[in-house]
Amino acid sequence: MTATASLPTGKRPWLLARCTQVGIALAAIADVPRAIALRDDQLHPTAASMHRSGLTSMVYLDVMLVTVVLFLIWFVRGRRTARRFSVDAFHTSDAAAVGSWLMPLFNLWLPRRLLLEMWQATSRDEAERFRGNVVVNAWWVAWAGHVVCLVGNQLTQDNSLVLLVLAEVLLAVAAVLVIWLIQHVTALQNAALRKLPAAGPLLPA
Repeated sequence: MTATASLPTGKRPWLLARCTQVGIALAAIADVPRAIALRDDQLHPTAASMHRSGLTSMVYLDVMLVTVVLFLIWFVRGRRTARRFSVDAFHTSDAAAVGSWLMPLFNLWLPRRLLLEMWQATSRDEAERFRGNVVVNAWWVAWAGHVVCLVGNQLTQDNSLVLLVLAEVLLAVAAVLVIWLIQHVTALQNAALRKLPAAGPLLPA
């Protein structure tokens, strides 16, 4: 029996949620030295600055890759759980939903709608729904703003310190908000699952 299989059912989603939250926090932290080292290498290119830029970028990409995988697993599991409360909650398949996070340009808009759908399907309280909608929209603004700042810095090629700092602040805000979202979606779904009949039929995954 594996360690995961031996966990009580209620604790399995929390293990995945916690790992995802930690990954998101580490990725946001790792992006700061990466951005600083990259700017330093662009302004004052030396062998040492190139090495620092390459090393910090490698660490960030490794952390980000693991985090993306964990988040998408949590995301798909959350959608499948939400279908047990609301069969018609989603208008796209899980595969298409995952692809929406990975496709350039599409991932600047579609993930917002997908997270709103999951929140609406999970929450039954109107005040809770409103609060979740605010958090999702705030997360989307912070994330899109982060991307716009990065792209703007690259297009202007002036390595603006102001844009760099703003991009990192927005990334930190987006990380905090999505960590909050993971926490509350997991808690709401676990609470709702405990209220379902133990022998109730499961919808196909």
